[in-house]
Amino acid sequence: MANLTDPQKAATIVISLGSEAAAAVYKHLSEEDIEKLTYEIAKIQKLGAEDVEDILNDFYSLCLTQKVVTEGGVGYARNVLEKAFGSQVASSLLERVTRTLKTKAFEFIRKADSKNLMTTIQSENAQTIALILSYARADQAAQIISELPKEIRIEVVERIARMDRTSPEIVNQVEKVLERKFSSMVSMEFTEVGGINYIADVMNQIDRGSEKYIFDEMYRRDAKLADEIRKRMFIFEDITSLDGMAIQRFLRDVDSKDLVVALKGSNDEVKEVIFANMSQRVGETIRSDMEYLRNIRMRDVEEAQQRIVAVIRKLEDEGEIVISKGGADDILV
Repeated sequence: MANLTDPQKAATIVISLGSEAAAAVYKHLSEEDIEKLTYEIAKIQKLGAEDVEDILNDFYSLCLTQKVVTEGGVGYARNVLEKAFGSQVASSLLERVTRTLKTKAFEFIRKADSKNLMTTIQSENAQTIALILSYARADQAAQIISELPKEIRIEVVERIARMDRTSPEIVNQVEKVLERKFSSMVSMEFTEVGGINYIADVMNQIDRGSEKYIFDEMYRRDAKLADEIRKRMFIFEDITSLDGMAIQRFLRDVDSKDLVVALKGSNDEVKEVIFANMSQRVGETIRSDMEYLRNIRMRDVEEAQQRIVAVIRKLEDEGEIVISKGGADDILV
């Protein structure tokens, strides 16, 4: 097989699918992944038939491995793969697949009542609570974090935010303790838990009083981590959840150049609500500028969108607009 990188192999597979099937694949990818993949596809000039066949066979083997692991577990998968490919190849395939497999661990937690879950874990230390909540639903985690004693609340949030991967052995030990309390059994393969995106989702649903306290403390302890979480809590596409008055207000403070670039890469729903809340004259100017905007990088779009989101957050902090959230906010009209 040619000495190709993983992105180059992915590009080769997509090319082999044909344009129609490739277009269907693109619908399931993030904009960043589409940009990277398209770049690799554009760079590929020529590959030998044998190289393409090797890449496709390798891809098929990985798909088969993930399927048997998901359906029957690692032990069953190893048995099947060893019979099909031999022990050495089977071990290699399993190692590659289990790096990215999502865990099924703690599935019973996501089905549990938040009050019962709180009763079960409230006596645990912050590290264990963070691990357990990383597997809970965001609304469950938000409610429990709000009810935790203040002295451990911040530590739990920080530990979830910093969490990336946890060994199956540790997860299994914690899971066994909870199994005795919940009388449930779940299967566990490998794990990718917690992290910035997850805790941002939790914080989006937490009540504002708890949110303010947590962020005030976190900015004193780790301002960089607090900023990373805040960045993910309201994304550009969430503009569609704002009311008309809020949209009209933040548009007054937004740089028009940023708006043009941001809308160029946004979805139709965002464009619709933005144009519905500006005058016809301004809307025509923005649309005209968007038409003449060419060769814009996705990075520039994201940066422009981030600056607009920063304006929205600033206005919310100053009390000029309200961002509707899933927590216990009461709005007086």
